Amino acid sequence: MGGLSQIERAAVDRAGAEPMLAQVEAWSAINSGTANLDGLARVAGLLADAFAALPGALEQRDPAPVDTIEPDGRRREVAHGRNLHLVVRPDAPLQLLLTGHMDTVYGRDHPFQALRWLDERTLNGPGVADMKGGLAVMLAALKGIEASPLADRIGYEVVVNSDEETGSAGSAALIAAAARGKRAALTYEPAALPDGTLAGARPGSGNFSFIVTGRAAHAGRNPEDGRNALVAAADLALRLDRAKGTRLSVNAARIDGGGPNNVVPDHAVLRLNCRPATLEDQQRAQSLIDAAVASVAGEHEVAIHIHGGFGRPPKPLTPAAEALFGLVRDAGADLGQAIAWQPSGGVCDGNNIAACGVPVVDTMGVRGGKIHSGEEYLIVDSLGERAALSALTILRLAGSGE
Repeated sequence: MGGLSQIERAAVDRAGAEPMLAQVEAWSAINSGTANLDGLARVAGLLADAFAALPGALEQRDPAPVDTIEPDGRRREVAHGRNLHLVVRPDAPLQLLLTGHMDTVYGRDHPFQALRWLDERTLNGPGVADMKGGLAVMLAALKGIEASPLADRIGYEVVVNSDEETGSAGSAALIAAAARGKRAALTYEPAALPDGTLAGARPGSGNFSFIVTGRAAHAGRNPEDGRNALVAAADLALRLDRAKGTRLSVNAARIDGGGPNNVVPDHAVLRLNCRPATLEDQQRAQSLIDAAVASVAGEHEVAIHIHGGFGRPPKPLTPAAEALFGLVRDAGADLGQAIAWQPSGGVCDGNNIAACGVPVVDTMGVRGGKIHSGEEYLIVDSLGERAALSALTILRLAGSGE
């Protein structure tokens, strides 16, 4: 760490000394699947206690209303957990946004619930990498900053949401509001690869439910009077599937509907995901969707209602984002960490932050792997490494090297 100033070295050492492993073990022992409101409330309480060590105004914010479409086409409200929001020194010269999520993909009935050691430096458990390890890293880095004489230069907002794994529908507005006026953002998803490689450009993502309403009729006596909603939904899925290419991924995931063999089905719901590479591709995809819906509705004489949309805009690697990645890379080099980045096919809250015009590095969390599976693991040594990386990055953004 020969390239560090005395101030930087002190902050880095302080961040790395935090009890991150104990926090990860405590937080990951509680199931906080996105739909487990009781578990989310328990984890939110523990996080609130932990983040209360930082100055500023800390509160738990209610989610925005969110609804979904049931298999029968009815709209149903979906309850979400509360979101942690911290504001520190909003008048400081440098304003940053740090985000993470407390939810996991493992529901309360999922078989993957317990922690176990794979070896002395590798911890297997639900959420240890994605992203309770990242939350511990974020908190440790901020504690290192608060102990620094440069703290007064640095203002920040922290958002830890409860629904990132399902698209952040209940917290997107909170994140967008927190992003306003920020010079840069750091998000604590796990590294894209176990060696610490960061995720650079990301595609966007849109989730759609197409509710198709036809007309029932007897399949033998008067089928010509019916309008088959299931066939129309299948036709729509095929047309949209033909639109996919290198810059647009289209996945028709499910069709709900139908009934007895002797009834022309009058109802179907098509579920579909689209991932455009750029904003231009997203606009093209939306035009294709609108045109296909109009064409299928007309040809099959059915009504089609579209629910959903592009909740995660594409995240290109802009010049401002490249400069931020370069700063992180150089900070890593001074810490003896080789930092690189590459495009990723996944999406996260970094997409939404970038859409607000704020450069973001969204994989500042731990090294680990096999997330979203029962083999998810955390490389324990990366807790201190990544806390040091974040602390130094923030100090460099504040001009600690000047």
